[in-house]
Amino acid sequence: MRTKTQVCIIDDEQDGRDYISLLLKNEFPDLHIAFQAESVKDAFMKLTKEMPDIIFLDVQLTDGNAFDLLSRFRNFSSQIIFITAYDHFAIMAIKNGATDYLLKPIDEVDFVAAVTKALENIRKNKTHSFNTTIRSKINLPTLQGFKSIDIADIVRCEADANYTTFYLSDKTKMVVSKNLKEFEGPLVENDFFRIHNKHLINLKHFKEYIKGKGGQVIMSDNSVLDVSVRKKQEFMEVLQLWG
Repeated sequence: MRTKTQVCIIDDEQDGRDYISLLLKNEFPDLHIAFQAESVKDAFMKLTKEMPDIIFLDVQLTDGNAFDLLSRFRNFSSQIIFITAYDHFAIMAIKNGATDYLLKPIDEVDFVAAVTKALENIRKNKTHSFNTTIRSKINLPTLQGFKSIDIADIVRCEADANYTTFYLSDKTKMVVSKNLKEFEGPLVENDFFRIHNKHLINLKHFKEYIKGKGGQVIMSDNSVLDVSVRKKQEFMEVLQLWG
């Protein structure tokens, strides 16, 4: 369990990272810098492994921009403070869930206000965030009501239009008359990954990857599933972290 609020700094300039680190040390010494990153690729790998409470995110990075990075995640619970040299990015920042944005060169007063706002949001969301983090079950609707299923027992989910089939570790399955997207959020937070429009898999039940244009995976129930070409690179990066 975290004892300190975790932050990360994503900026392609060392001076920028150093200045934010200095401001944090002087104004918010209780905050812990979990890591720093200087590119979209570097940040993605680190964020997949650990999601901090507050992210300082430079809009322009060496291999892309902040919005390229954010598009690779379906859900972001972190407070995001954008750093930009151009105020015309403000609207895009807000649309991408920004807690606040800071213009370069960063004004110390604005910095303190932005971090204070982020900390207040964290406090407000603390109960909700805690419940989401510890969720171990998911309720699946039935004709009579609903059935509570252990998330760890779900091997994979398969989408079929407005229906979703849940394949469980005991070889049983449940068909639910809801779109897979309605379940994706809480499952992704519990180590699931969508390898294809049709397939959301539990990484804890992943057994083997077979090379190909997109490739295929073999799951613990011996099912063989296609990986979409679009998802292949991201999936490979996630598997590296799991390896």
